[in-house]
Amino acid sequence: MLLKLHPQNPEPRYLNMIKECLLDGGVIIYPTDTIYGIGCDIFQHKAIERIARLKHIDTQKAQLSFVCYDLSDLSKYTKSIDTPLYRILKKYLPGPYTFILPASKQVPKILQSKKNTIGLRIPNNTIALSIVQQLGHPLLSASLPGERVEEYTDPEIIHANFEKLVDIVIDGGIGGITPSTIIDCTHDGYEIVRMGAGEWEE
Repeated sequence: MLLKLHPQNPEPRYLNMIKECLLDGGVIIYPTDTIYGIGCDIFQHKAIERIARLKHIDTQKAQLSFVCYDLSDLSKYTKSIDTPLYRILKKYLPGPYTFILPASKQVPKILQSKKNTIGLRIPNNTIALSIVQQLGHPLLSASLPGERVEEYTDPEIIHANFEKLVDIVIDGGIGGITPSTIIDCTHDGYEIVRMGAGEWEE
């Protein structure tokens, strides 16, 4: 199903439909402030396994991240955040960044990697944040499978490619082609893992 949402004022009934789909173990493709992502409820094991199969990855080894609503939401899924790190998160979020942080016990077991870290995002995108707010906890987020990034900007093309593999493709307008900047904050001195859409000045 291709569902067109207003980018600034997503329709509540559609948001409710998306929430019900996610709580029911559905998989969605949705817009962010960078590229379109594939997502599901972090507590729905079968949905997580569906995404892993789609991407041909192992859930334990996969670089999956959580899309959170705000910093207090984000702080539940990482171990205590010290003041310097909090200032950095506050400065850059919401925005096109993924921060790798130590995972807390709130991260479902199926998603706990051997490194015990988690990627956390707060995208600057009204649709993505509205979905997370409606759901009441983070969305699991991954990039779309395959290498053809250019095809992943147009929701109608995405829908044509993935309609049999996911439950809802959300049309929030044309997406970007540059993924988020990934910053590893798990040790002293922050390390840029991938330079993407977000500029980094530390």
